[in-house]
Amino acid sequence: MQYFEDIEPGTVHRFGSYAVKRDEVIEFASKYDPQPFHLDDEAAAQTHFGRLSASGWHTCAMTMAMLVENLKERRQAGLGSPGLDEIRWLRPVYPGDTLSVETEIVDKKRSSSRPEMGSFRSLVKVYNQDGVVVMSMKSIGLIRVREPETVA
Repeated sequence: MQYFEDIEPGTVHRFGSYAVKRDEVIEFASKYDPQPFHLDDEAAAQTHFGRLSASGWHTCAMTMAMLVENLKERRQAGLGSPGLDEIRWLRPVYPGDTLSVETEIVDKKRSSSRPEMGSFRSLVKVYNQDGVVVMSMKSIGLIRVREPETVA
């Protein structure tokens, strides 16, 4: 199990493989982001996207699926997240793309008010199959401390 004490700033992990499917792009957009360029080929062809593209929010959801799977595999003592900063959708994500994730631990901090937890910040980059960054964000993670009784 990976705890706060095991988190090291500067650590980089690359993981995940998410195949973007056309029907999933349309289904997500239909429910959560029903803009024409996420739903219709002809409408999308008239935009700067040039063709049907995934919602940025769908890209976030696909990324989250890969992040959670990675946390399960690494058995991290995670406690959720208070949020994200600076989400950027840098390039369109299209049906047929395959996404992967890279995280870099930026820093970590032990909680002064909750001795059983700490937090860490990560720079998250999402790549397509060509190695192009399609999305970036800064993530804040909460994690259990292995020995909460020890003073930071």
